[in-house]
Amino acid sequence: MFFLIGSIILTSYLTLSFKVVERYRISIFQTIVFNYVACVTAGSVFSGYFPINTNTFSQPWFKWALLMGCSFIAIFNIVGFTTQKLGVAVASVANKLSMVIPFVFSFWLYNEKSTLLKLLGIVMALAAVYLTMKQPSAKEGKPVSKWLLVLPVMLFISSGLLDTMIKYVEQKFLNESNNNEYLITAFASAACIGLVLLAILVITGKQKFDYRAIIAGFAVGIPNYFSIWCLLVVLKQYAGNSSAIIPINNMGIVLFSAVMAWILFREKLSIVNWTGIILSLSAIALIAYG
Repeated sequence: MFFLIGSIILTSYLTLSFKVVERYRISIFQTIVFNYVACVTAGSVFSGYFPINTNTFSQPWFKWALLMGCSFIAIFNIVGFTTQKLGVAVASVANKLSMVIPFVFSFWLYNEKSTLLKLLGIVMALAAVYLTMKQPSAKEGKPVSKWLLVLPVMLFISSGLLDTMIKYVEQKFLNESNNNEYLITAFASAACIGLVLLAILVITGKQKFDYRAIIAGFAVGIPNYFSIWCLLVVLKQYAGNSSAIIPINNMGIVLFSAVMAWILFREKLSIVNWTGIILSLSAIALIAYG
């Protein structure tokens, strides 16, 4: 339970941090790149050594780590842009509504048992995240580009597939001895891809390097590493019940992010939004104990 709470709080922190980055007008892309440098640093310090070596490239999970690294940097950019343009609540909800995808795959790939209460909890969860995402009437008059509405859809699909991939790799390839090696390899691949792209953007004059992005990146990256680490620990602890753990984790993030955005950034929540938050608590209980 401790690691589950840790995953919820740390992942919520990541979404909320993009609002701070926006306020200080720091490049979101540069922050994300240095965030992954920080993830590699934090993971290496935490484990006491740098786990990547020549043997890493021959590991059966290596290609999955590369794919995960590419997914990390792509999804994080979508999360950041969605947060800045549509708000913390919308980004968090669109991100974690994707729990439906790994939930379905859990039954298909691992033959996990379903119950009526779990299914009811999922239905309630979907209703809850929709209500939480519903914009307050004060914002309804503001025009929103139709192209921006594509962002939550992209976030839904990509995040759901990433959660499914994390569970698949954890189940098929990982154990206590190689867990950290895999995670740091994935972060290192994201960092390398990001640094190459950043160098191209700076050299071509499309972006100006901002040293503040290094500070912001480390402020985001250290919690980011431990958010994924906590999630992998929880999935290992409850190996036969990922269909419950992933939805609980995602709903907890939606709930915590929405409340903290309301407290810290005064993002307005309507009665409909609060109804969704309350409904999410009921959904978590049904999924957890169903």
